[in-house]
Amino acid sequence: MKAPRIQTTVVGSYPVPEWLAAAPSEQALFDATRVVLHTQEQAGIDLVCDGELYRFDLNHPETNGMIEYFVRPMSGVRGEIGFSEWLAYSRESAMRFRTRPPGVVEGPIGAGTLNLAVPCARAKALAGRPLKFTVTGPHMLAKTLHDLHYGSPEKLAHAIAEVLAEQVRHLDADVVQLDEANLPGHPDECKWAAAAINKVLKSIPKNSKAAVHLCFGNYGGQSIQKGSWQKLLGYLNALKADHVVMETAHRPPAELEVFKDLDRGIGFGLGVVDIKRTEVESASEIARAIERAEKLLGRGRVKYIHPDCGFWMLKRNIADGKIRALVAGRDLYEGRPRAC
Repeated sequence: MKAPRIQTTVVGSYPVPEWLAAAPSEQALFDATRVVLHTQEQAGIDLVCDGELYRFDLNHPETNGMIEYFVRPMSGVRGEIGFSEWLAYSRESAMRFRTRPPGVVEGPIGAGTLNLAVPCARAKALAGRPLKFTVTGPHMLAKTLHDLHYGSPEKLAHAIAEVLAEQVRHLDADVVQLDEANLPGHPDECKWAAAAINKVLKSIPKNSKAAVHLCFGNYGGQSIQKGSWQKLLGYLNALKADHVVMETAHRPPAELEVFKDLDRGIGFGLGVVDIKRTEVESASEIARAIERAEKLLGRGRVKYIHPDCGFWMLKRNIADGKIRALVAGRDLYEGRPRAC
């Protein structure tokens, strides 16, 4: 059978299996990763992800480690937060959904004990289909930390980017995706944010595709940032990426027109599954979303379809249903025969 024109993928995270949280171990994490990958493969997802289970932390099972996993191991970052630092952060931070920083920057940023190649290799060994590996971007990491050393989020972001650039050079994945969920609420920072993320994107191995995911956040099923994609078009066009992975299902339908001006050399990933909604989309809903996008942007412009963001805050049965719907909707749109 001819390969599908539009590829299906997930953004990254998956709900932590209850049995992993109840009895964590290296073997349990290995088994859970296998389950998450197989769930996507069985559904027919073209580009799978390990569910970001590599970030699982027994002490914080209610989060997916999007920030702490990366910054806590870095040298120059102190994990213990003093009372005065806590107060200062809560007064000044743009991260209104959290009042406590993941760490305090008190010296030059270095890799420390961070080693992304190990979890990437584990997922690659377990995956039966092309693998995506996700990494939080330098802008978001910089904006969450309490900085006592660099004096500006721009300088801190560039320092973090240098660490991440060295990390991604050693990743063996078909797609390496950087995630930025804070920038859409701070478009005035897009110029230096693009320069920082491009440091990382340029270091992704040539045999891997570089991707960038942007969304308006998802915490407690709510958007964290306010704004519009129009203000970030310059940022998107500056990216040294193969494709972008965008939140569009939860956004106003008219906003899709912005992407007419997306650089033609950058593939467009269309969000067709709303992860802030617990109802599972039908195949026809997803097919219609693809049809609307292709009528507006042109046939062949949509390279990937996916959820708006990660699934980690949903129940597994809902996430699994939405994963299956992605493939069913794409197949319906392309007129592909459905498996029995």
